[in-house]
Amino acid sequence: MWHDPIVEEIHKFREEYARQLNFDIDAICKDIQIKQAESGRKLVSFPARKPKPEKSAVRERV
Repeated sequence: MWHDPIVEEIHKFREEYARQLNFDIDAICKDIQIKQAESGRKLVSFPARKPKPEKSAVRERV
């Protein structure tokens, strides 16, 4: 199997980060939110897109 050293490094970092917060997803999310707020960067949020209506598999006859 092919191994990408960059992906392996990301996985190692992610594992260590999660370990520091005892693999608690709530603590991880809170920590990320704090880091975002402290970053000083402007965060942008867009409204959710409405799903496009699905086209019928059978065409209507005129």
